[in-house]
Amino acid sequence: MIGVFVPARQGSRHRAELKGERVSTLASKIVPFGSGSRIVDTACRSLSIAAGGLQALEARFSEREFAATFLRMVGMLMKVRGRVIVTGIGKSGIVARKMTATLTSTGTPAIFLHPADAGHGDLGMVTPDDVVLMLSHSGESTELGPIIQYCKRFAIPLLGMTAQPQSTVAQAADICILMPDVQEACPNALAPTTSTTVQMAFGDALAVSLMEMRGFSADDFHKFHPNGRLGAQLIKVRELMARDEQVPMVREDASLLDATIEMTRARLGGTAVVDRNGRLIGAFTDGDLRRTVTGKQNLTEPVGRFMTQTPQAVGPDELASEALHMMHERNIMLLFVCENGRLTGALHMHDLLHAGVA
Repeated sequence: MIGVFVPARQGSRHRAELKGERVSTLASKIVPFGSGSRIVDTACRSLSIAAGGLQALEARFSEREFAATFLRMVGMLMKVRGRVIVTGIGKSGIVARKMTATLTSTGTPAIFLHPADAGHGDLGMVTPDDVVLMLSHSGESTELGPIIQYCKRFAIPLLGMTAQPQSTVAQAADICILMPDVQEACPNALAPTTSTTVQMAFGDALAVSLMEMRGFSADDFHKFHPNGRLGAQLIKVRELMARDEQVPMVREDASLLDATIEMTRARLGGTAVVDRNGRLIGAFTDGDLRRTVTGKQNLTEPVGRFMTQTPQAVGPDELASEALHMMHERNIMLLFVCENGRLTGALHMHDLLHAGVA
């Protein structure tokens, strides 16, 4: 049964204890709350309020002053020679940590400074080349005071994010983004809910804007995300392909027997067919061999007569995930890698599986 807590009656509990009976505190504090549909309605209402907060934030960007302030903030972050020091306390601090991680992984060096530690030596990490980005919904968190004073004393640029224009943070900041003062989803209007959602969304918008300004590419992303599934999706073909002696290849005038021996040696299920200049002109696979050898063909016949002409190839700097998509589309297991038309490698489906790309 679903329920909520209510105070247990003191008298009944006392009488039970006098009798030596074990009292269940949890059971004595649960009363029926309502149907499941009411709970679902509550969840949907919370999401609707959050969506309204995001719409309010989006609407702010259509205001000339807000857009101009945002552009100034982006400009300052683009020019910073050091790092972005992101700080906040409480729920804003948690959002600040997430913003720090997003900025750092997308090309903007950032570090989180906990306000409680700032006054105990951690302010030493802030240098004149840095810029401080301070998050506070109310703008009046006392823990932020030492950081504000430090920025003013050493002329360190201070960027603020708050919903209160007359707050300490708003007044102290060199550039201040005034967030919409949104309705919290909390029925008591106390727990930060919608406000932190809006802060998080603004942080993502800021990071993505900086990414585009820097021309941050998939290659750059891979440098910062070498591990896990995300890193695997950004691996280049050249990192996985077989090369040099591992690449099966024969000339077009080689016999079917020679092509079969080459396929067996490389164990990739096929061989490339190249011309005298090493340019890829065909492919001969296990499937081609089965279709060819029907009892009528002589294994001394040239492979060029039975190869697949102009086979599918991929460049070494293509993403391995794109090569995998190509294989799926054409229902093939082997791709040859060419650079300027010349054969440079071979990529098998198993290579992609082992690397975690698939």
